[in-house]
Amino acid sequence: MADRRRGGGRKRKELEDQNDENKTQKLEFEIAKYLRSKLPPKRTTLLAHKVDYFIASKAIDCLLDSKWAIKGKNNEDPLFTTRESVVAFMQKMLTHQLFHRAKAIIVSKKDKKRLDDEGSGADDGKKKEKAKKDKIKSDSEKNKEKIGDKKDEKEKEKEKDKEKKKEKKKIKLDMHMDQVFVDGNEPYVWLYDPVSVRTWFFGALVVMAGVALCLFPLWPKTFRSCVFYLSIAVATFLFTILVLVVLRLVIFVIVWLLSLGKHSFWILPNLTEDVGFFESFWPLYQYEYKGGKDEDKVEKKDTGDEDNEDGDDNADSSRARSETGSHPDGNDGPEESGSIHKEVRKRSNSERSSSSERGDASASTRSSENGFEILDTTSADCT
Repeated sequence: MADRRRGGGRKRKELEDQNDENKTQKLEFEIAKYLRSKLPPKRTTLLAHKVDYFIASKAIDCLLDSKWAIKGKNNEDPLFTTRESVVAFMQKMLTHQLFHRAKAIIVSKKDKKRLDDEGSGADDGKKKEKAKKDKIKSDSEKNKEKIGDKKDEKEKEKEKDKEKKKEKKKIKLDMHMDQVFVDGNEPYVWLYDPVSVRTWFFGALVVMAGVALCLFPLWPKTFRSCVFYLSIAVATFLFTILVLVVLRLVIFVIVWLLSLGKHSFWILPNLTEDVGFFESFWPLYQYEYKGGKDEDKVEKKDTGDEDNEDGDDNADSSRARSETGSHPDGNDGPEESGSIHKEVRKRSNSERSSSSERGDASASTRSSENGFEILDTTSADCT
């Protein structure tokens, strides 16, 4: 009997402990929901993930102004009386993994630019362009400062100070090794994410739509006929898209084979691309010619040969012009052009007269030789 009583007492204690744990868990979830609704939402990145976080000191202030810091109806002691009591309760919530501690890292503009350049893999050309733009901006600012008066400089400094004050410091979070709740400006990342009213609403709509589809035979005839025609229209649309996909591929293959890979022709090139609905049907076609390299080489060779011939002709003409002493534009020299042309004409006339005399002499000798040959032939006939 005593053993049974002891066993029953243990079971009661275990049940009481479980009830207490359930109550504390419910209270923790209620407080976490309250903090998420009352604290201003803050978002940042933690290990390349978007997360929500809060500041410890603001959470403590919020709980000290809540209903858990006031006496109940039956003069019950409040849950939170001091900041230390709030810190102790938040430590329990941290151990139950409703949130975790993080380490704040202030990101400056230079660091942000460097991270963006490293992440996006910017090219050297872009960096050079940025450097040139920065230089141009610095030069323009220097010129403005030189031209401007001291009053303008003071006003600019005041405006810059105001802008700096307005600019908020951008914070990036990282994991913290000491998972302890501390009263201060320490950031804590939320792990507790309650289901919002919007998700409940859309979930209920999905369930209702599924039930309505199951009760389709009980719908009125007008609704059933409308749904039937809509389903046929959607099916024909999908079928036409599939036919277009196959047809455009067949046409591309035929053109590509007949042209030996020189021509590529696509109908609706964006139909299977990751674009919007209307953008997938535009442009209507795309044509590319990829066989122009060899022809360009042949044309280059032909033009090279023609250039060589033109070069030879130009060289001959330049030599003749140098001999005659004329300019390449066809104009004579400035002062000596008249005398040079006269001498050239005299030489040409003398050469012509000498050549004509030589021609006459050679003709006479040829005639005399022919006469001697005739005489020889006549004497031989006589003998």
